[in-house]
Amino acid sequence: MNISNIPNIKHTDSGNFFLLAGPCAIEGEEMAFKIADRLMQITDDLKIPLVFKGSFKKANRSRIDSFTGIGDEKALKILQKVGAHYNIPTVTDIHESSDAALAAQYVDVLQIPAFLVRQTDLVVAAAETGRVVNLKKGQFMSPESMKHAVQKVLDSHNENVMVTDRGAMYGYQDMIVDFRGIPTMRQFATTVLDITHSLQQPNQASGITGGKPELIETIAKAGIAVGADGIFVETHFDPAHAKSDGANMLHLDYFEDLMKKLVAIRQTINQF
Repeated sequence: MNISNIPNIKHTDSGNFFLLAGPCAIEGEEMAFKIADRLMQITDDLKIPLVFKGSFKKANRSRIDSFTGIGDEKALKILQKVGAHYNIPTVTDIHESSDAALAAQYVDVLQIPAFLVRQTDLVVAAAETGRVVNLKKGQFMSPESMKHAVQKVLDSHNENVMVTDRGAMYGYQDMIVDFRGIPTMRQFATTVLDITHSLQQPNQASGITGGKPELIETIAKAGIAVGADGIFVETHFDPAHAKSDGANMLHLDYFEDLMKKLVAIRQTINQF
């Protein structure tokens, strides 16, 4: 997929990686715009193509009392408003086939969660909207096996598909990234590395997912070094009080410094 096929994406001639970034979940309009505004400043300065990310609902919660969203259409309209205000593309994840047509009315990229990427009906429903489809690699899947998920999108007459590595399950409560998978998956699709979910520590006894955000920079640098086309990162101005996945999000205050380092690595690689 040529990333220029993503509607309204900017800086595609910069030679940089592209970015899927934003909060884990849309908690409200003010927080979404606060994060989007800072991301726009940074990515415009550094000429990084940006897709703003936010989940309109969180269906994959460990506990029934966990935050799931502010209302489907309310959150989707906020994503649409952010996209229109900044003239940038937006992405959200869907969890069931009926979500595809609904979300496609408001966003430019539909994302399939890692643990649902083998669900044929869901993948096909996303593809048939004509939107760009981002397939998260299952924590239980090899990089090579992701070509079959990609093929489902292609067979649905949609060539705008990418894959995102988000680590593989290591035991019950940890994730690891096999960086050999990046060049493997790049053979059949544009490939992104999720540098925050790759550091999750799921299935905690408390029912609240943990993480290792102190390693975000390490994972990100390695991903750019091995040739990832894009970087996926969840960020928030107050991760400790975020309503979802705060334990492994990047604090917005650290975002610019990390992006500068990644751009420098990419520029160095481009020289060879």
